[in-house]
Amino acid sequence: MNVSLQNIDKVSALLTVKLEKADYQEKVDKSLKKLRQKAQVPGFRPGMVPMSLVKKMYGKSVIAEEVNKALSEAVYKYIQDNNVSILGEPLPNEDKQPDIDFDTMEEFEFLFDIALAPEFKAEVSTKDKVDYYLIDVTEDMVNNQVKAYTQRNGKYEQVDVYEDNDMLKGLLAELDENGNTKEGGIQVEAAVMMPSYMKNDEQKAIFANAKANDVLVFNPYTAWDGNAAELSSLLKIDKEEAAEMKSNFSYQVEEVTRFVAGELTQEIFDQVCGKDVVKTEEEFRAKVKEVIANQFVADTDYKFLIDARKMLMEKVGKLEFPDALLKRIMRMNNQDKDEKFVEDNYDKSIEELTWHLIKEQLVKANDIKVEQEDVVNMAKEATRAQFAQYGMMSVPEDLLENYAKEMLKKKESVEGLVNRVVETKLASALKSQVTLENKTISAEEFNKMFE
Repeated sequence: MNVSLQNIDKVSALLTVKLEKADYQEKVDKSLKKLRQKAQVPGFRPGMVPMSLVKKMYGKSVIAEEVNKALSEAVYKYIQDNNVSILGEPLPNEDKQPDIDFDTMEEFEFLFDIALAPEFKAEVSTKDKVDYYLIDVTEDMVNNQVKAYTQRNGKYEQVDVYEDNDMLKGLLAELDENGNTKEGGIQVEAAVMMPSYMKNDEQKAIFANAKANDVLVFNPYTAWDGNAAELSSLLKIDKEEAAEMKSNFSYQVEEVTRFVAGELTQEIFDQVCGKDVVKTEEEFRAKVKEVIANQFVADTDYKFLIDARKMLMEKVGKLEFPDALLKRIMRMNNQDKDEKFVEDNYDKSIEELTWHLIKEQLVKANDIKVEQEDVVNMAKEATRAQFAQYGMMSVPEDLLENYAKEMLKKKESVEGLVNRVVETKLASALKSQVTLENKTISAEEFNKMFE
């Protein structure tokens, strides 16, 4: 066997593999012997079929199979042993490849086109300045989060006078054109409404300061801007009928109910932060602020990596790629797409490939490795972040582990977690090597950057 590589230019090469009979014959003989044991041929007992007949029946296909196995092993061993940095897969050469005939030939020559990764150096220093955004955790954010916790043990109480966000219960009755209760019209007993959710401000204002036994006249169609789903739910009719229901209705108020948030208690402190972690409201608010700030770290690191990517790609500059060969690879990987797909998406794929190569160098330079423990911890962090969105800051370890195990059962989840580990470690490394331009901004300003 002989394998050689000839550079065509800086970013492409021709790989030639020459196989002799000795490179594959032993494996061919073993395969034929196995087939002989299994062959079912009329007139012969199992295992007693003449080898000459077995060769006639299976010889060509077995040779082709073993030659292809030997070829594949030779190609990838050469690439690995010689540290050839290739892009995509080796492709059969379309111009110089000799014809192959497994019936008559014993020696074979195969030629492959190889796309080589461009040579460049990706490195950073304190001379490189990258923006790093610090999201301001405002008192409003803390207040809203604390309010969410107190609402857990809140309750509805009856009140005398309606205010915004209160809930009403009463008798709803359709009126005729003269303002009288319509005979045979729609009536809904114990109809529940929250006027603050009405779309029309004039209709909403009708209910201001409403009290029990008040009779108010309004137009549901106008109030909810003709939303068939809302009207259907309120009037207890189907959506088609609701879409055409434009009558006025009277509403006799029976009850005004208001949601009253609960008090901040040690029970809430323990539920949210863990048993006896905090004892006072001040400590609780500080803990809430800390958790909100930690939730922003992943977002700010993600933005930092985007900005670092832009800086590095500008620093590295435009790289040379074997465009024709890479387009062939792209077409091969997207056989269900047409030529236009390749042309439309090639530039973007090159941009992503460039960043992949830069990131690969940086990961190697910083000796970034991903251990099983890293992946498990990232799965736990992802789970913890999900629970935090629902206000649970203290999640039992066994629950985190169970959720993490479920995530790790899916290949796509594992791949995503590995990538997140790499990017987290890379962001951490780069932050210590470049000069960070710290900028404190609001959450709203930060989110606008991604619109």
